[in-house]
Amino acid sequence: MGSWKQHIPRSLRSFHLHSIKSRILAFALLATLIPSLTMGWLSYKHNRELLAEKTSGELRNITSHAAREIDIWLKERLYELRVFASSYEVSENLERILRVQGAPVSEGLAPRRLKDYLTSVREKFVHYEALVVIDAAARVVATSAGQAGPVNLPPDWVKMANKDKAILGDTVWDGVRGKTTMTIAVPIRAANGHLLGAMAARLNFRTIDETFRSFSLGETGQAYLMAADGTLVLSSRPLSPPFDTATPTYQVPQALLEMESVLLEYRDHRGKDMVGTLKRIPQLNWAVVAEVGSSEVYASIIQLRNLTFLMVAGLLLGIGLTAYLLGLTIVRPLNRLTEGAAEVAAGDLEVDLPVASRDELGYLTEVFNYMVARLRQGREEVDAINKTLSEKNRELERLSVTDGLTGLYNRSHLMQTLANETARARRHQRPFSVLMIDIDHFKRYNDSFGHLAGDALLSKLASVFTQSIRTAEYAARYGGEEFLIMLPETEPDGAVDAAERIRAQVAKGTSGDGNAGEGVTVSIGVAGFPEHGDTPEKIIASADAALYQAKRNGRDRVIRAGGRPGKGIKGRGRREEPVKH
Repeated sequence: MGSWKQHIPRSLRSFHLHSIKSRILAFALLATLIPSLTMGWLSYKHNRELLAEKTSGELRNITSHAAREIDIWLKERLYELRVFASSYEVSENLERILRVQGAPVSEGLAPRRLKDYLTSVREKFVHYEALVVIDAAARVVATSAGQAGPVNLPPDWVKMANKDKAILGDTVWDGVRGKTTMTIAVPIRAANGHLLGAMAARLNFRTIDETFRSFSLGETGQAYLMAADGTLVLSSRPLSPPFDTATPTYQVPQALLEMESVLLEYRDHRGKDMVGTLKRIPQLNWAVVAEVGSSEVYASIIQLRNLTFLMVAGLLLGIGLTAYLLGLTIVRPLNRLTEGAAEVAAGDLEVDLPVASRDELGYLTEVFNYMVARLRQGREEVDAINKTLSEKNRELERLSVTDGLTGLYNRSHLMQTLANETARARRHQRPFSVLMIDIDHFKRYNDSFGHLAGDALLSKLASVFTQSIRTAEYAARYGGEEFLIMLPETEPDGAVDAAERIRAQVAKGTSGDGNAGEGVTVSIGVAGFPEHGDTPEKIIASADAALYQAKRNGRDRVIRAGGRPGKGIKGRGRREEPVKH
């Protein structure tokens, strides 16, 4: 029983139903949605099946009727053609023509009589575009047309004629007239049964077209008659582009070909959703396709579906509003406590909820306010402690990277900064330079004026170095009386100029306390990346070597790594003396 009670709240939390109001609202919505959608779906499915069955019957009737009419039409044309071919005018005149050297002639009584006969027959029957008589070698003997054109018959038509079979040619698209024609033929035999040739007829589909146009397929429906190669013979609607500019072909969906006389849903050549069925005409190997747009077939149930959705939406709105108002009256005090707790959890301890009643919820609100007040007091105490610790940590961090006497960065921080600058300069292929600075005769100064004076001098020079460099530049105490200044984005020549300014500033503004025999000076060695080294150690070594050279050359001067003196010492005439710090 206990696990069951724990399982339900866990399941409700998984659906984000944390509050009583949300649970009331969810129950009301589900009680409305489930029966409404279930009944709506069942009704929609049942009506869709009825419409599909009705549409299937109508389309099957159309395709069957069309196939039957085409079959009868073709048999009638073949029968008529056999009658024409067995006429004395055809057989006797053709035999007489072929008897003249075994080949047809262009002039003479027999060809004229045969042509007149074909013309008179053509004028009496509307189904024929032209009638043609050919010999066994497929040469045109006579035609009702003005000019003899090619006769589109199968290559093996002679074998078919010898077997007394009907000869069915391919369909041909007439781009000028915008219609498709078909050629059929029957054998012509002499009185002794000998094959003389064939009588061919180029048929139009006028009567079949009238039958197709009589089909009622709504606004989006259409019936097609297609040949075996996909050529569109005719349609119940006028052909639209691109059919009127090229040979019309219709790509039959494979499902229609595989499932004859079955209603299927598919997309036609225009990309529209259709429902249709197909009926084959075996004698011609043609097919009739009747199709209607899905939107038109299912328009009524789509309207019913939309109406159902609107009704369900209205019900949901009404039930949801009612459940919401009910939830407000029941759980509004609890929501106030929940929101207050959420604000406290987010860090806002200035929450003070009004006590609206003296019942259990009122007592709970008073306890909540007291708890928040205690938390607020505790946070103030913690903030004070954290502030003190933060200040101490910052001071410790500062002491760990700075020199206690001069306030400059110490050697440890210097090496890390120099390594970072070397990596940055190598990555971006940019220069930088360092100045290695040493106080001349510092030991003698220290011995003369005492260690306190020496410390004061170090501190004063550190202040001079700091004031002499830009914000992006860096100064550190390297050790003892040695200092190092790093100049980013500076070539060695520019660094020499900066070093001269620092040297001159020291010589001008720094002296002893009156007891010293001369002012304090500095010697400076200059080295640059990558000219004098590509690692921090190599650059410092180059600068240190230049500093040593400055000491050897008489101090109070600037030497660039490689032995080149700075511009500011020309003509100073210092005598060289042994190096002494």
